[in-house]
Amino acid sequence: MTFSLVARCAKTGMFGVAVSSSSPAVAARCAYTRAGVGAVASQNITDPQLGTRGLTLMEAGASAAQTIAALQSSSAFIEYRQVLAVDRNGETAIHSGPNTLGTWAEANTANVASGGNLLASRLVPQAIVEGFLSAEGHIGDRLIAAMRAAIAEGGEEGPVHSAGMKIVDRVAWPVADLRCDWSEECPIENIAAAWEVYKPQLDAYLQRALDPREAPSYGVPGDE
Repeated sequence: MTFSLVARCAKTGMFGVAVSSSSPAVAARCAYTRAGVGAVASQNITDPQLGTRGLTLMEAGASAAQTIAALQSSSAFIEYRQVLAVDRNGETAIHSGPNTLGTWAEANTANVASGGNLLASRLVPQAIVEGFLSAEGHIGDRLIAAMRAAIAEGGEEGPVHSAGMKIVDRVAWPVADLRCDWSEECPIENIAAAWEVYKPQLDAYLQRALDPREAPSYGVPGDE
C-alpha cells in the first residue's frame, strides 16, 4: 500500500524521508529521521517501532546494514514488514519480508534507498532512486522529484491518498515536516505545493527557534 524513499544529501549531511500510500496519514506511521544519525521508513503492515528502534541503533553506532540485520533478528512478525535505512555515512539497506503485499520491489545505492508494495510495476523503486539522483538542489526538491518519478512509473496499483516529507538538519526537530493525510487528488502534488511555500521560509523558522532576536518578522497583519 506504500512506496517511499530514505535519503541523505552528500553535500549537507541532511536526511529526508518521503512516502505515499493509498492509506490515510501514511507519514505519521512510516517516516523516521534524526539529524546526524540517519533515516528509516517502516511500511507494509507497518510497525512504527521499527522506525524508532532503527534510529536508536544507528545513533549507537550501527550501520544501516547492521541496523536492518538487528531488526530482522529481534522483531516480531518481521516477515510482514518492509524497512529501509540510510546511515550517517550514506550506507543503505533494506528488508522486505516474504509476506510483503502484492507486487513489491526495492532499490538502493549510496545515500538513497527505496521500496514499495502493492505497486503497479516493479520498476517503481528504481525510478525513485534515479529520480532522486538525477535531481539537483535542496534535498526537499530531490525528494519531490523522486516521488514524482514514482507516479510517472505507475506508482501504487490503486490511487494514492496520502503523502509526507520529513527533513532533518543539525537540530533535534525536523526542519520540514509536510503532510497530506487524505486527498482524492494526487497527495504528492499537495506536498510539492506546500514545499514551494515552505522552502523559502525554512531558514527563518529555524532562526526563530535558535535566536528570535535575529529572526525576520512574521509578515502577517499585526506584526508591525
